[in-house]
Amino acid sequence: MELLAVSVFGVDRPGIVFRITEVLAEANINIVDIEQNVIQGIFTMFIVGDISGCTLSVDEIRERLERVAEEIGVHVHLSPFEKTDQKEKRRYVITVIGKDRVGIVRDVSRILYSHGVNIEKTTLTARDQLISISIEVDMRDADVEEVKRRLKEEIEQTGLDVVIQPYGIAKEEKRLIVFDMDSTLIDAEIIDELAKMAGVEDEVRELTSKAMNGEIDFETALRERVKLLEGLPVEVMEKIYDQIKLTEGAKELIESLKKAGYKVALVSGGFTYFTEKLKNELGLDYAFGNELEIKDGKLTGRIKGRVITAEEKARIIEEIARKEGIRRENIVAVGDGANDRIMIERAGLGIAFNAKDALKEVADGLISKENLIGLASILKLPSEFKKRL
Repeated sequence: MELLAVSVFGVDRPGIVFRITEVLAEANINIVDIEQNVIQGIFTMFIVGDISGCTLSVDEIRERLERVAEEIGVHVHLSPFEKTDQKEKRRYVITVIGKDRVGIVRDVSRILYSHGVNIEKTTLTARDQLISISIEVDMRDADVEEVKRRLKEEIEQTGLDVVIQPYGIAKEEKRLIVFDMDSTLIDAEIIDELAKMAGVEDEVRELTSKAMNGEIDFETALRERVKLLEGLPVEVMEKIYDQIKLTEGAKELIESLKKAGYKVALVSGGFTYFTEKLKNELGLDYAFGNELEIKDGKLTGRIKGRVITAEEKARIIEEIARKEGIRRENIVAVGDGANDRIMIERAGLGIAFNAKDALKEVADGLISKENLIGLASILKLPSEFKKRL
C-alpha cells in the first residue's frame, strides 16, 4: 500500500483540521490514521493517508497543502512511503511517576532504548508537582520478565516510580481497588503504636520486621505480638487512632476513586477497631481486619475468630469480586509487605507501595511513599490538566 505521512503544526485556531483534510479528500486520499492535539496552545496533527487511489501527484498535493497552510498560519510537511509487513507486537504500557524535573523523558527513554524496547506513544499528565508519563511500547524480541525486572530496578534508581502492565490489562476498566492499612493507607504500623503503650516496643518491632520481610509466617508473628499486648486498656486504641495520620494523598485519592465509581476495600492484617473507623471516616465500601479479644475493658493478648493471613486476604478479595460481579482483570491491589504478596500477584494490577524487596519482585509496579496520589494518573482518574508530548 502506498501511504503519505502528513504532519501539521502551528498556533491553534478553529478550522485547521477541516482545511487540511479537505485538501486530502478532494485528492481522493483515504485517511487510515490520524492523531491531533493541542499542547500549550500549539496545534499538532499527524495523518497517514492511503494514496493508492489519489488523483494528484505528491508534488501537487504538497503545493495545495502548503497554500492552505499559509492561509491558516500553520506549517505542513509531507513524506510518501510504502507500508511494510510488521511482526505481531508485544505491547505494554509503562507509567512513570515522580516529581517534575528536567530530563525525566530522556532518562526513561534511554533505559528503554538500552533494552531494545520500541516506544510507540507517550503522554504526560501533570498534577501539581507530580507528573505521570504513560509510555506505550512494543517489547519486540525482548525477554519481557527480564526487561520488567531491570526496568523496575533502574527507573527506581533515578528517583522515579514505575508501573508496567500488558496493554490489554492496562486498557481494562478497573472497578475494585483494595488497600492494605498499615504503612499504606495510614502512615503508621498500629501494632507498633500499641506496643509503645504496652512497653514492649522492641520485641514487637523485631517480630514485625521478620514478618514483613517474609522471614516468619504472618500468623505466627501476629499471635506472638498480640500476646505481648495482654492487659492493655481499650482506651489506648482510641488515643492511637486520634494521633495516626493518613498517608499523604490517600484521602484525595479515595475521594477520586469513589467519584469514578470504584468499589474501595480495606483488607488488613491489622485490627478491626481501626479498619472500621477508617471505613467510616473515608466512606469505604468494605473493611476487614483481625479482631482483638477484649475482656473487662482490656486486651487479653488473643485474637478473636479468623486471622487474616496472606491467603485469607486473597480469599476475601475474591469474595468481594464475586459479590460485585468484578473480574480479576478489573481489580487493583495496593500493599507494602509479604502479607500482601498473594493479593498483589492475583490482582489485575498489583502495586507495591513503599514496599520491601519481597513484594517488589512480584508487583506490576512500584510507588514510593510520597507518590500515592500518582495512582490517580495510572487509573486515568480526572486530573487537573493534561498535556501531550
